[in-house]
Amino acid sequence: MSSNRSDIAPDTLSVELTEDGVAVEYLDGRTAFYRGVPRKAEGSVTTAPGKDTHVLITDGTETSGILVYVNDLRTHDDIIESSGVGRVVLDDGEEDELFPGVTVRDHAMRVEVEVDFDVTDGRVFVFEEDEMGERSHEIVPEGESDANERSE
Repeated sequence: MSSNRSDIAPDTLSVELTEDGVAVEYLDGRTAFYRGVPRKAEGSVTTAPGKDTHVLITDGTETSGILVYVNDLRTHDDIIESSGVGRVVLDDGEEDELFPGVTVRDHAMRVEVEVDFDVTDGRVFVFEEDEMGERSHEIVPEGESDANERSE
């Protein structure tokens, strides 16, 4: 019944990784900028409950990729389609493969993003945000987290 809740396949977008954050250029020319250096997490990330969750998967060149909004119920289909962003809407307990090797699951309003690095060779970023702020993560293979080099 609601026309703003369907799954939408993503298009390839231009990506720029900088020391200040990650910029993604939408097909309509607008740019989203996710501030800060993403915190590294091994294998998977689970967001806090109720956060807007965006997953960015870059290709091997790190200059392009796909951006998918997970469980975004506010943005209308036509806006998402014109931007090139994808969307997947999951019910509690459901999962979906956003890209080969990148799986998202819904657990009681939390989103888990898991990466199989035997399958995907790009970089995977997870951005979670709400009115209170935003957090950025990069999912990395086991043994590559920055838990020992925290600068927070």
